[in-house]
This record gives sequence, C-alpha cells and structure tokens, in this order.
Amino acid sequence: MLEGLPPHRPTHLARLVADEHTARRVADILVESFDPAETAAAAFENEKTLQWEVEVYFSAPPDQEGLRELIQLAAGEDAARRIVFETIGEKDWVKASLEGLSLVRAGRFTVHGSHDRGRVPLSTIGIEIEAALAFGTGHHGTTRGCLLMLEGILKQRRPVNVLDVGTGTGVLAIAAARALHQPVAAGDIDPVAVEAARDNALNNKAGAYLRPVVAKGVGHPALMRRRFYDLVFANILARPLMRLAPSIASVAAPGADIVLSGLIPRDVPGVLAAYRAQGLHLVRRMELEGWATLLLRPGGAGPRRR
Repeated sequence: MLEGLPPHRPTHLARLVADEHTARRVADILVESFDPAETAAAAFENEKTLQWEVEVYFSAPPDQEGLRELIQLAAGEDAARRIVFETIGEKDWVKASLEGLSLVRAGRFTVHGSHDRGRVPLSTIGIEIEAALAFGTGHHGTTRGCLLMLEGILKQRRPVNVLDVGTGTGVLAIAAARALHQPVAAGDIDPVAVEAARDNALNNKAGAYLRPVVAKGVGHPALMRRRFYDLVFANILARPLMRLAPSIASVAAPGADIVLSGLIPRDVPGVLAAYRAQGLHLVRRMELEGWATLLLRPGGAGPRRR
C-alpha cells in the first residue's frame, strides 16, 4: 500500500527493496525529512513478491545523491547503493495506489475504495476514500489508530463538539459525523486536501455535517466559533503537533479527549512534553505498523498501553 500526502503532480519515483526493519526505518526518516506537499514516502510488503519495499514519490526531480546520503545515514551504504530512480506519470500514482488498497476495519468503521464498495459489511459504517487525493486513506497506521481511539471513546460517551485539525481526506471527521449524526469542524492547511475532504463528505452522506476550511491549525473563524471542543483529532506530524500544542490546548474543553497521531515512536517523548506543558496528560498509547497514536486529556490519568 502507498500512504502519505501525494504530490499534486508526481513525476519521479525512488524505490528500494529491503528487509522490513530497513524499509520501515527508511520510510520514517524520509517522511520526517521532506515537505509532505511535495513528497510521499511509504514502506509496504509487495503482495506479489512478498518483499518489503520503500517507494518515494516526488513532484520534481529529486536530488539523487542527497537522497542516497540520507538513506545511507538511516540504513547503511548497501541500502543507499540499491535505491533506483524512475520517471512516472500522474496516472501511475493513482493506479498504484488503488491496487494496493483493500478493506480496512477499525471497530465499527470500514474504510474502502470504490472498487470494494460491494464488500463493506452491513454492520459497519462504510467510509469510501480514494487514494491519490490527500493524506488519510484509512490504511495508514496513523489513521487506523485514530479510528480505533474514536471507537473506544464512543463506547464511553457521546462527544458534542468535535474538531479535526489537519483533516486530509476528511476520513476522521467523516467517521465522527457519521457515528454521531452531528456537525464536525475540520480544517487543513492544504486547499487540495480541503477540496478532497469536502467531496468525500458529500460522497459519504456527511456533507450536511462537514464543511472543512483552509486553516493553519485552529486559526480560522469557523473553527473558533464553538470555542471549546470535547474531542479533537490532530493526525499530522511531530513538529507541527508540537507547535500546535498551545492552540489545541486552548480549544479543549474540560475533560476533552485529544487524539494525536502521525508519530513514530521516537517522536512521542517530545510531543508529550509539549502537551504536558499545556496541562494535557497521556491516557492511552497505541502503536500500529510502527506509528504511535496518543489519547490525552486535561488533568490526565495514568497511561495505559495497548
């Protein structure tokens, strides 16, 4: 499977075949090192060859030597030497993305592409999200982790005001809207992502509940209108999560659930420190496919690992 925020017009591809540990490590380093609006990186197991691969998509010709040096630092000289570069077309990205996607269950939610529409169990909430639009097809460990956190929250209570910061394709906001049958606030810094989220909301019978806006963090009048939220999602990356800690804390209602993801394990201590400084504390930590998802609350409670 291919994951990440794909470039608007991907033209170049770098590919590395390696063992699972190396593939995941290289993908993690590349995700952290490049602008997600220009580059998408993923580690996945090729279903045909049963080998692990790393694929990196670029919207402009990459600095090949610079990329090799970065991979050498992450995984050694042999891995850097074996990476290959290709020139591709935009349709190649869409085709490859769709070929790698299958049904994903996360509690009561099933995320799928249009090609699997007929296979969605009737007992679940089906969310149809196509690849190659924006981050968040549901197949990535970060998105699935957030959906599972949402499932756990819904078993305990019914949030009233929900906010999705960095909504991407809108999958988390759509899931909350469909489960709660109420409006969900959402924003993203990328206008392409906002357009994709808006279209996905309409396609998933959530258009009346979800009207995403272009916003940096929570900095938009539409997101500040409710003032306090009792459930906040932020599935982005470690650095922006740390920068947004004060603003996310400022819109959290007493007792709110804050779900953070987009983190590799080594990012967790720094992110937790930033949010502890705002009075938010870890309640639960979940790791899926090498990615961490955190549940925080004001005042907090002792952490529970899963």
